[in-house]
Amino acid sequence: NFDLDETIDFLNNIITKANETKCEVTSAGFSASRGESIILNSNGVSIADKSTGFGAGLSVNIEEKGNVATAYDSVSSRFYDLDGDKLAEDVCKLAMESVDTKPVETNDYDVVLDYYAATGLLSTFLAAFNGENVQRRRSILHDKMNSEIVSSNLSITNDATLEKGMYSAKCDGEGTVSKKTNLVENGVLKSFMYDIYTANKENTTSTGNGYRNSYLSTPSVSPSNIILDFDEKIGIDEIAQGVLTTSVLGAHTANPISGDFSVEASNAFKIENGEISYPINKAMISGNIFEILKKSEGVKSEIKQYGPFILPKILVHNLRVVGQH
Repeated sequence: NFDLDETIDFLNNIITKANETKCEVTSAGFSASRGESIILNSNGVSIADKSTGFGAGLSVNIEEKGNVATAYDSVSSRFYDLDGDKLAEDVCKLAMESVDTKPVETNDYDVVLDYYAATGLLSTFLAAFNGENVQRRRSILHDKMNSEIVSSNLSITNDATLEKGMYSAKCDGEGTVSKKTNLVENGVLKSFMYDIYTANKENTTSTGNGYRNSYLSTPSVSPSNIILDFDEKIGIDEIAQGVLTTSVLGAHTANPISGDFSVEASNAFKIENGEISYPINKAMISGNIFEILKKSEGVKSEIKQYGPFILPKILVHNLRVVGQH
């Protein structure tokens, strides 16, 4: 019973809130969806599900003393409990703090990956857990089962049963009942993700990761909710010299097999003596996603879901940052 006027009012409130600051709104969006599915087959599968989803995004510009900065963020939920005012406040605050940039010296730094930056790089990492990629030897992890592949401080779970998870459901697109799969336990690789087809190739069972875009398409291996759980977390106030990057540009160019990447840091800040000191000019960050996760830690921060990933901000050590003057 969600009506169009309510969606328009919600989005107008976000735009109005942003306009009350010095920010110029360049784009804003709000979506509400409702879905129903039923899977029936001749093997006795009969399962039905209903779902809702809500999302909002905001992009702004700000110009001050001839300097221009941009910022973007989004929020999503299975329920209509989005805080549009906070979204507007956070995005405008980020833009305003990003205006008066300074260059950063090229060096190896402790780098804090904010949510968007982390998820951009983690998409390449996650592809290595795809059962089809493993079987085709397109995954660097194909022979690493029961080996330590990331920091022992980190466990990674695929959980389609998670309450309020954006990709939670009763079953996947093949009717396999949703379950929780421990992909990594305390740094050690324990499982890959399979649909029925890839599971049968290895004489194992599907992990419930056979999803399809619609009834017209065939299933393929896809994640649901990927939870990154760090045993211990540190605060930004414990970092002597570092860089915080809100997002990265060019994550899609990362090598999907080796994990090598070179990306541009966006809305980045210098960390000095445990405090965020100033915004940084354009800088390039390069490394290998599999290597940096071996020396990663969670940052004391809110746990959020962006795409399939549910995670805190992530600290990685000794990452190359190339400053641009």
